[in-house]
Amino acid sequence: QARLVESGGGLVQPGGSLRLSCAASGFIFHLYDMAWYRQAPGQQREFVATITGRGTTTNYADSVKGRFAISRDNAKNTAYLQMNSLKPEDKAVYYCHTTYNSQWGQGIQVTVSS
Repeated sequence: QARLVESGGGLVQPGGSLRLSCAASGFIFHLYDMAWYRQAPGQQREFVATITGRGTTTNYADSVKGRFAISRDNAKNTAYLQMNSLKPEDKAVYYCHTTYNSQWGQGIQVTVSS
């Protein structure tokens, strides 16, 4: 059974950095695209970034371009989201997603506050 487990969230000050990890299991990882989404309180879930199976192509929401970077290590079955220059508006629950059966991780909290 496929599983996605996020880690690396927490509290960071504005301007700080955080790296999220998404550990995948139960499917052939490199065959599937991975993505990050986020959902702030009272808001709809929104797209953040995506990366193709071999990691050759990435795409980002305009709100995070130049600040966030999605990557993956297929040898470790893990996707990452490096978040730099964090802003209070980045506060949300962040979700990992794969195109394999359109599955989601459980979500992880990122709080940006002084």
